[in-house]
Amino acid sequence: MGIYLNPGNDNFKIACNSEIYVDKTEMMEQTNRMINTQQRFICISRPRRFGKSMAAYMLAAYYGKDSDSSELFASYKIAKTEDYQKHLNQYNVIMLNIQDFLSVTGSVAEMLSFLQKRVIKELKREYPNIIDEDESVLSFALEDLYSRTKEGVIFIIDEWDCILRDNHYSAEDQKKYLDFIRNLLKDKAYVALAYMTGILPIKKYGTHSALNMFDEYSMTRPFEYAQFIGFTETEVKELCEEYQVDFDTMKSWYDGYDFPEVGHIYNPKSVVDSIRRKCFASYWTQTETYEALKIYIDLNYDGLKDAIVQMLAGEKIAIDYETFQNDMMTFQSRDDVLTLLVHLGYLAYYSDCQQVSIPNSEIRAEFVRAIKNCKWKEVINALEQSDRLLSATWNQDEKTVAEILDIVHSENTSILTYNDENSLSCVISIAYYNTIKEYTKIREFPTGKGFADIVYLPKKHSEKPAMIVELKYDVSAEGAIAQIKDKKYVESLKEYRGNLLLVGINYDRGSKKHTCVIEKWKK
Repeated sequence: MGIYLNPGNDNFKIACNSEIYVDKTEMMEQTNRMINTQQRFICISRPRRFGKSMAAYMLAAYYGKDSDSSELFASYKIAKTEDYQKHLNQYNVIMLNIQDFLSVTGSVAEMLSFLQKRVIKELKREYPNIIDEDESVLSFALEDLYSRTKEGVIFIIDEWDCILRDNHYSAEDQKKYLDFIRNLLKDKAYVALAYMTGILPIKKYGTHSALNMFDEYSMTRPFEYAQFIGFTETEVKELCEEYQVDFDTMKSWYDGYDFPEVGHIYNPKSVVDSIRRKCFASYWTQTETYEALKIYIDLNYDGLKDAIVQMLAGEKIAIDYETFQNDMMTFQSRDDVLTLLVHLGYLAYYSDCQQVSIPNSEIRAEFVRAIKNCKWKEVINALEQSDRLLSATWNQDEKTVAEILDIVHSENTSILTYNDENSLSCVISIAYYNTIKEYTKIREFPTGKGFADIVYLPKKHSEKPAMIVELKYDVSAEGAIAQIKDKKYVESLKEYRGNLLLVGINYDRGSKKHTCVIEKWKK
């Protein structure tokens, strides 16, 4: 057993021994099907702290020779699959964490030389009669080994994209590194399986990929690996039941990634920490300062600022992720920055409509912190007015509500199209931003006789009244209230019992003023 060659199962044992461990071993049913096929090249990208390294340790423990992992996996899902025994501890595994090599060397060229030296050293120790003493090229050493033994190698490469995520490395450095990976793996009979994991999809040069033999699975296209990116909703519900945690609050804090193949996916780091510490808070975002996010917001490419404000208001934004060059330096449009934020986990991508949004409360709070440090004064003022606006609404202070909306709307005219049909709804959502503490917001709530513009339903812990908000242009606030009553919007809140506020808001395009009427209702 070595450090890189067949590293054993100790690291995976540590994961299994943790206070909370969610069984993801079924992933190897997928990888087993790809061994020694044309589809044996797999690249899975997902955000930091979403279990990338643990999955790598799991694969090494399952496939690697020199370990007996039968007892370790016996109680897990993979043990019930058809090909479980066929592949258990049957392969030479070479496991590489590129960040480890990069951190102890001064250049990409030095890193690649050092990596090959370390791995070849272990191969020579294990196969002294096959590997030449003076061999310094890893691919040549593996070709010699395969020609004598006909035994394939499984490669597990963690943090494979770290060079692409660091702006200290030039395009030439990146190309040199990608060429090394390609020459090591592409068209090599000794490769039984190659599994790479990182944050970014594979780097493109123009319209071509340097590693086009890989099938890619990412936050925009996870396909059959979607359930292994994070915790599924079923898994989170089971954890909440086992540890007596409120699921609705968990969902509000950490849900938001939604894939057609599996449904909702949750941030594993945050779910586990919130259960262990018995407190809902920002855990994932604390693993890196807001500075990383602030950099991309500050870029403010064509309409980026507008898009972020709309997403803070709960809107989804259309993007084209195909132009992204899969690095953290080459940006040509707003869509490139938004796509990067998807891969970093700050945004959720919805493939059915090709749109993105801010996924949950934890990350929304991170965006607000970043915006405050970007000094977007008009947006900050709107957010800071939110508590005052809420209090005025609860107190039925219609004049103050209208005055605050006037301020928020006028100060954000550079961001929001002033008289656009969606503009008023976006202004209202930003102005009422702090409802996230007390409420679940539903846009276009179905009523059977149309859609209420915005419904705010109080969360379980809240004693605040529910609110139905109807918006009008160039009509009257009274007309908005009349529509709520005439179309019987209240009756559609079948499950809700308690105090209710009907809020009618009108915006007059001529005077550029808002009016408001608030009525109390008991349901």
